[in-house]
Amino acid sequence: MPVGAMQGYIENSQPTIHSNLKHKEEPTIDFKKINRRIRVKNSQRKPVSISLLIALISVILAIMSLTESSPLHGMYAITLIGIFVTIAGLITALVFRSRAKKMDTLISGENVIALWTLSNEQKTAYVNTLFRTEQAKNKAILIITTILIVLIFGAFIIFIDEGKAAMFLVMIVLISIVSAFALGMPHYYRAKNLRGDGVVLLGRKFAYINGFFHNWDFPLSGIQKVKVIDEPFHGLFIQYYYYDRTLKNTEELNIPAPDNLDLKSIVAELKSK
Repeated sequence: MPVGAMQGYIENSQPTIHSNLKHKEEPTIDFKKINRRIRVKNSQRKPVSISLLIALISVILAIMSLTESSPLHGMYAITLIGIFVTIAGLITALVFRSRAKKMDTLISGENVIALWTLSNEQKTAYVNTLFRTEQAKNKAILIITTILIVLIFGAFIIFIDEGKAAMFLVMIVLISIVSAFALGMPHYYRAKNLRGDGVVLLGRKFAYINGFFHNWDFPLSGIQKVKVIDEPFHGLFIQYYYYDRTLKNTEELNIPAPDNLDLKSIVAELKSK
């Protein structure tokens, strides 16, 4: 981490600001003091505990299905499901354990480039912008998914001789479930974001924004674009990419920032290798 210093730290109602950039004349930052004030919790640790608990329950159920004195004895479907869920739970725990360690380096200040606290107005603007983006994205996915469901189930309804009514009912139920998730989840995350702590911790490879952790430090991933923005609010725009089974994906972060924060220096720091 480069030698850094505090650009500004304002208590109470005003934003907490820090940029860990090169200013030789200023003193070293006391991250412990800052962290005691902002009280950031590592949100990545809870999924680890939940995943391990689910894995443990799955192991117990699998063992019970193989134990003669157990009421589940002989239910080998439970055995297979238990094994699968146990493996999935352990993998999930490992993934979030890794994310929790990375989050710890932000909380400790080890990998922090800049930190600040969003005002109530900034947080509301951030949450509403994120809500509109996710809502538009989910509506587009819902339209495409609904068309595919109608085409697939419609073909079966047209060409099969029996069970047309049942197939139509299944199609309606499936569309209803998909619609509930697509239209409901943006509202759920909006409510959750509004309850966020408003803290922004920014590092070269990961960031913590209002309770949510983002990272782009895995293979075939990185920052694709970063710049200062003035719309929909003054702040920082970060676009990072990663590859998975669907090939290249991108995520965009629009982060409000105080006017007195040197965003150009932060952009230069994020662009540096």
